[in-house]
Amino acid sequence: MQEYNFDGLVGPTHNYGGLSPGNVASMAHGGDVSNPRAAALQGLEKARFVHDLGVGQAMLPPHPRPNLRMLRRLGFKGTDEEVIVQVAGEWEHLLRLCSSASAMWAANAATVAPSADTADGRVHFVPANLSSLFHRSLEADTTRSVLQAIFADERRFVVHAPLPGTMQFSDEGAANHTRLHTSRGAVHVFGWGRRGWGSDDGPRRFPARQTLEASRAAARLHLLSPERVFFVRQDPGGIDAGAFHSDVMAVGHGRFLMFHERAFVDGDGLVERLRSLLGETFHAVRASEHDLPVADAVAAYPFNSQILELSDGALVILAPRESNENPRARAFLERLVSEEGPVLRIHYLDVRESMNNGGGPACLRLRVSLTDEEVRAVRSNVFYSRELHSQLADWVVRHYRDRLHPADLRDPMLAREGMAALDEVTRILNLGSVYEFQQ
Repeated sequence: MQEYNFDGLVGPTHNYGGLSPGNVASMAHGGDVSNPRAAALQGLEKARFVHDLGVGQAMLPPHPRPNLRMLRRLGFKGTDEEVIVQVAGEWEHLLRLCSSASAMWAANAATVAPSADTADGRVHFVPANLSSLFHRSLEADTTRSVLQAIFADERRFVVHAPLPGTMQFSDEGAANHTRLHTSRGAVHVFGWGRRGWGSDDGPRRFPARQTLEASRAAARLHLLSPERVFFVRQDPGGIDAGAFHSDVMAVGHGRFLMFHERAFVDGDGLVERLRSLLGETFHAVRASEHDLPVADAVAAYPFNSQILELSDGALVILAPRESNENPRARAFLERLVSEEGPVLRIHYLDVRESMNNGGGPACLRLRVSLTDEEVRAVRSNVFYSRELHSQLADWVVRHYRDRLHPADLRDPMLAREGMAALDEVTRILNLGSVYEFQQ
């Protein structure tokens, strides 16, 4: 079984709308001019780098934006162009919400359990409802359609419906889920920020998004052994500092976990429980507030790095360039290499267009562990190759603008450009008609 990083292709409407309360970078850059072309090419370069390390890599397509179906559900009528002009004049913020390219952060697409862990021996996907934010809740149906198109063989894959889109079952996907494993088996860690029912002593400044009830439902749908599942609460203080998802303050892979002391309410207790199941080969590193102030952790995103396993079992960390530019974050990451542990080296990559909206390297990928037989069952052209890279890079250059201000979302031509681009990318990726406008 090999882990594949399914990266979300950045969409043509990538912009800085400042739409996510609790996401410090998103709010700080709201209204800035973005570069969709550069953002998409940065994402492709990251995918190339991961593939060249010998790590599994695949791609997920963007979602159609603006979401004209939702705008029509809200009462706007006429042709596509007329709907966009009407919304822009009457309620421009709604147009921003329905034009967000946030599906690029594929860590929020779903939670995934590999066939080795599930009771029926199939790979399970639960698309996230992302119900805590309107603009992200628009992703669930398209995500399900895309996953069903890629993982169509029902003998090997199960793509569930998203959980009910209510505040009680708010589900943020794999951004709050980590699978760890050693020779003693696998463990699934679900982070949660609030309870769906009852009073809660949660964060005061920013909203907690993931509910405990949603995490428990996902674990049940995945058919996981209850003895191998942990539900751990995010530290409310960490959420108020900007750690809106668990992966802002913690990341793990295989036998290794690194986390900030403000990631979870009882991080040290979690490590003890994990070690009791995974054994002494399990290695955890905790950053203290003294070593790495939480403000630096949120600004530089060292914990939103990708941990990648090389063919010889050594681990490398793919961190954002901002972590290299922040002395405290860089010192923490470099310490992981100098200490006796599984981390071999740190690589710093430029994903600044994504970082400015609050998403580091780990936000851009959904981890899916597959056997060779399961890979062969996928008929879509989504697994990375140099040929696919060339096709997608050429596609981006031909279809994407190199400058986009949130006010440019008023332009009806942008929607037409996006539809043409997405119609072509579904042919490149051999996905079929997964978008409503294609049907």
